[in-house]
Amino acid sequence: MRNDERAGLLFALAGFALLSCGDAVIKSMAGMWSPTAMAALRYAFGAIGLATIVAAREGRGGFAFVAPRAQLLRATGICLSSVGFFSAVMLMPLADATSISFTSPMITALLAALFGSEPARRDTQFASGIAFAGVLVVLRPNFAALGLSALLPLMAALGTSLLIIGNRAAAGKASAMSMQLILAACAVPLLLLVSWAGDLSGIPRLAVHVPHWSVIARCALLACSASVAHYLIYLGTTRAGAATVAPMTYVQLVVALVLGWVFYGEAPDLVALSGAAVIILAGLYLWHAGRVREPGMTD
Repeated sequence: MRNDERAGLLFALAGFALLSCGDAVIKSMAGMWSPTAMAALRYAFGAIGLATIVAAREGRGGFAFVAPRAQLLRATGICLSSVGFFSAVMLMPLADATSISFTSPMITALLAALFGSEPARRDTQFASGIAFAGVLVVLRPNFAALGLSALLPLMAALGTSLLIIGNRAAAGKASAMSMQLILAACAVPLLLLVSWAGDLSGIPRLAVHVPHWSVIARCALLACSASVAHYLIYLGTTRAGAATVAPMTYVQLVVALVLGWVFYGEAPDLVALSGAAVIILAGLYLWHAGRVREPGMTD
């Protein structure tokens, strides 16, 4: 393996692992504040930091609002994803929530086929069916304990899929840093609306109040760690290629399992682990099928 490819894989592994560390930080705030407010504050910090970087690098041109429809889809997706996942990790084992969220590639492929941007393929349908069978296995104990709240990771996966589709629609319209800024800036008002609605609902878990300083600090840490993680993944992709790096995302599940076990006493459940393995195999099958369909692709 070439040195640059090896370095790329290491960058990507570090980035994906750091994302799971951020998820563990989210779980550490369970019961301390509304998860919707946490998501809004996290993206507010992100927007401020990205705005500073974009202003220094690109000037006023970096703040141009391009492809508004695609940006709305991206912001809606990140809103669903963040609220769904923030809420999920506070209610269920970290590894379970992470494994179910890995259905997003299959959901993305199904949505692309449904809305006509890509043809429906048998391998997509097969992978999706297998993945959702794995989801049912993982959900088994959680659904018994949590009811419909156990479906929150699927909401997060759907949001991630909408984000990916929006990313494709907006690709090339602005720099990567500018696109991240637009995403964060558009997500904040949507998340504030969701937080306000949650506060009005009267549900104690969604009540918004002045948080403890440590919650604010942890939300700022989340914004920084996520930015660093995505930058590491970007570096990995540029050095090793997107197709080579893609399977590395599953390191998130390993890290989530270890962190959940060590810090939150969430001992692995063999049945849930088998369901997670099924989801991962379905994702790897879909990834491999995509590479086979494009034998001439380059990394």
